[in-house]
Amino acid sequence: MGIEIERKFRLQDDRWRAAIRESTLLRQGYLANTAHASVRVRIAGAQGWLSVKAMTAAIARAEFEYAIPAAEAEHMLGQLCEGPRIEKWRHQVVHDGSTWEIDEFLGENAGLIIAELELDSEEQPFTRPAWLGAEVTSEERYYNFRLAEHPYRLWPENLLASR
Repeated sequence: MGIEIERKFRLQDDRWRAAIRESTLLRQGYLANTAHASVRVRIAGAQGWLSVKAMTAAIARAEFEYAIPAAEAEHMLGQLCEGPRIEKWRHQVVHDGSTWEIDEFLGENAGLIIAELELDSEEQPFTRPAWLGAEVTSEERYYNFRLAEHPYRLWPENLLASR
């Protein structure tokens, strides 16, 4: 069984941008969101992916991911996914030997930037970059499936700020 062990953080500032090694545009949508799992289709560059993730707000959760032809992913994204899509730039940043994935969201989630670090175990130590902010791993509203249902621009604190 596939297990994803991941921690998520907000960012304090843009100092991470100077260390970007690679950036990929990701487009994704959800085929299903149930109490137990979400089923996602994603296009990353020229590759399609189908993913099933356990619906738990924890550091470790079951995840199954399969490469699929990009044309099939495009069809699923356009014809089978419901609700808003997620679009984001995924930037790869290496800090002290750890590869951070920094997701810079677009569209309805523009303004949200999240750093993610995949680990080999829940107890694995890592060095916190100076640009790292508060941890949000257990806050479900930062999970992509929730952002598709309730975009960042509609969060109450963002609605108040836009008035």
